Amino acid sequence: MRSLSEVNVKAGANKASDAVGSSRIHESAISHVSGNATYIDDIAEPRGCLHAYPVMSEVTTGKIIGFDASQALALEGVITVLSAKDIPGHKDIGPVFPGDMLLAETEVEFHGQAVLLVIAETYDIARKAARLVSIQTEDMPAILDVKDGIEKESWVRPPHGLKRGDAESAIKTSSHRLHAELTIGGQEHFYLEGQVSLATPQEMGGMFIQTSSQHPTEVQKLVAEVLDIPFNAVTIEMRRMGGGFGGKETQAAPWACLAALAANHTGKAVKLRLARSDDFRLTGKRHPFFNSYHVGFDNEGMIEAVTMKINGLCGISPDLSDAIVDRAMFHADNAYYYPHATFTGNRVKLNTVSHTAYRGFGGPQGMIMAEYMLDDIARKIGKDPLDVRLQNLYQEGRDTTPYHQPVEQLVLAGLINQLVEKSDYRQRREDITAFNKTSPIIKRGLALTPVKFGISFTVQHLNQAGALVHIYTDGSIHLNHGGTEMGQGLNTKIAQIVAQVFGVNVDNILVSAARTDKVPNTSPTAASSGTDLNGMAAFNAANIIKDRLIEFVSEHFGIAIKAIDFKHGEVKYGENSISFGELAQLAYINRVSLSANGFYKTPKIHYNRAESKGRPFFYFANGASVSEVEIDTLTGEYKVLAVDILHDVGNSINPALDKGQIEGAFIQGMGWLTTEELSWHDNGALASAGPATYKIPAIGDTPEHFEVELFESANPETTVFRSKAVGEPPFMLAYSVWSAMRDAVASLTSYQYAPPLDPPATPEAVLNAVTQAKAYASTKK
Repeated sequence: MRSLSEVNVKAGANKASDAVGSSRIHESAISHVSGNATYIDDIAEPRGCLHAYPVMSEVTTGKIIGFDASQALALEGVITVLSAKDIPGHKDIGPVFPGDMLLAETEVEFHGQAVLLVIAETYDIARKAARLVSIQTEDMPAILDVKDGIEKESWVRPPHGLKRGDAESAIKTSSHRLHAELTIGGQEHFYLEGQVSLATPQEMGGMFIQTSSQHPTEVQKLVAEVLDIPFNAVTIEMRRMGGGFGGKETQAAPWACLAALAANHTGKAVKLRLARSDDFRLTGKRHPFFNSYHVGFDNEGMIEAVTMKINGLCGISPDLSDAIVDRAMFHADNAYYYPHATFTGNRVKLNTVSHTAYRGFGGPQGMIMAEYMLDDIARKIGKDPLDVRLQNLYQEGRDTTPYHQPVEQLVLAGLINQLVEKSDYRQRREDITAFNKTSPIIKRGLALTPVKFGISFTVQHLNQAGALVHIYTDGSIHLNHGGTEMGQGLNTKIAQIVAQVFGVNVDNILVSAARTDKVPNTSPTAASSGTDLNGMAAFNAANIIKDRLIEFVSEHFGIAIKAIDFKHGEVKYGENSISFGELAQLAYINRVSLSANGFYKTPKIHYNRAESKGRPFFYFANGASVSEVEIDTLTGEYKVLAVDILHDVGNSINPALDKGQIEGAFIQGMGWLTTEELSWHDNGALASAGPATYKIPAIGDTPEHFEVELFESANPETTVFRSKAVGEPPFMLAYSVWSAMRDAVASLTSYQYAPPLDPPATPEAVLNAVTQAKAYASTKK
């Protein structure tokens, strides 16, 4: 098997001075494809390791009267069954606001909620025993319909709004007005590696947790609070996740806490791994939303005023819903200027599992309203939707968002026009219109949609990161940071950043597992900020050491600082040079510290919630996509024929990884908008609890023509090497697929009307829209 260094030599990525900007392969790529990458369930279990499994409620809501575990306890290999009464510390592990009970104690609030915990000698016994426990409940009323929740003002958190100008009055005086509603489906994370944790008791009452989590520090805090021990007695380690997408930001914590509870109770290591179907039932999804808009605009399609109601279906608890609905409102403008705007965001409490973070974090559910509205405006006035989009973009003099943050980098018009030329949009528009006139059953659609996505946690204090860098005396470098690797290539990028600072080969650098005893008080790897935050912290740590080395070289060799250069694994001083390894040894002999902690906090950001004003985002990432689809008007079936993407990542640290993120995000977004349909039974039980009833995109769904290019534009803000975040923004490029489907349906009305198409736009939904379009067309004959 070839080594990583051999692969990267062949890829032309071995030049130390070119570490940043090179398409180096993912640091675990070979381990991934060879099956040698170690995940939590691959770790050798400690001697005597036990297994835990939750007992799930079979009712949606009810007062807990009691339970009978006798059959489970009689099963050979069962150790015990724990309840909320066995928790020594906190029973509520809500990440921000209370409401998330580790084990239900007095009442059940959603179908499948964890009530008890079985501990057994094996995984199979634990899972079998959990099904033998019966829970007695007394029925309670449930709220399962969003409109019912809104009418009853059933909120997990108070409503919040944004306002600029007087939208209601401006709409009344507009030449044209439109109103529409959209029901937006949720989305299952469907990470390849499910929820899993391994807890091992340590001496002096400590606990060591290995867990698949995007937020090790939060797991540390919650485990400590559940066990009623100090934070420093708990160590969390996370080497890699098999995907997260937000589903392991807060909702990995319960399984780590339960494993720790069981380990604390038995004094033995305990593993808890959820089966896939139970993972579906026990963990939150992307929030479904029920939104509406009311817009006023002129004869040319220029928006004059907008009001929107943004209703997030949160489930039983706040979880992260406050910030998620906030971000939905922050992105309900997408790339467009609204002179007058009023947005209201509601956090609706329903008796379902508590929904949580998902790639885009509410942004997609807000941004889709802008694209829905722009398409409707275009149909109303008879213009190409692209032209309506272009004229409404943020521009000089029209550059302030509804939350009063100016849009300072106005690159979208140029980016879109570049994509129009590259994709031959105008000619294709003519060709598709002509095709639809002569094709009675198969209709084609085309759409170009932009993305403007804000980068930063909207909770200010999360915008910080730490890193730890050691140089050993052979010149090898150990790097640890507060981010978590979930397949996105974060460790690879941060290794490239440190390699660039020291002018060494990336293979000199080992990035170790994220651990709370190495870098404390970390933020979650989320909000597309993994590289922005942790990369800058590592950059800071590396430069602290580098400055020491420069000062040492200057004094030791009597050379001017400006004559010292780190490049190609060597340190040049004047006409002489020394290898990086030799310098490390020499510095050590002369008692120069070769270790440093780095820290970074994002500047400029602030938000006054009372005034609904501020700068919640450090900068915006931009992009655009063109999609062409065809639909069968007899069956509602469809196919994505071609996709062209141009996306802004600033100065790319690793173009190959960035393109991979863009491709994956687009397909995942396309799945959310087309095939991924969550459904619940009337009794509140999740019906789509596995791949047999929930369809994520397959490789066959990838369009045959799928081109991704990076837009050349350095980040005007001081990010690490002027790069931009790339994890979440491309997800919303998939709107072009959904808009193209609406475009195809609109051809049935000579492009005068596009019926609503609630995502996911399944064939059934498309066929319903076709029926509405034909009915509209018949009234115009």
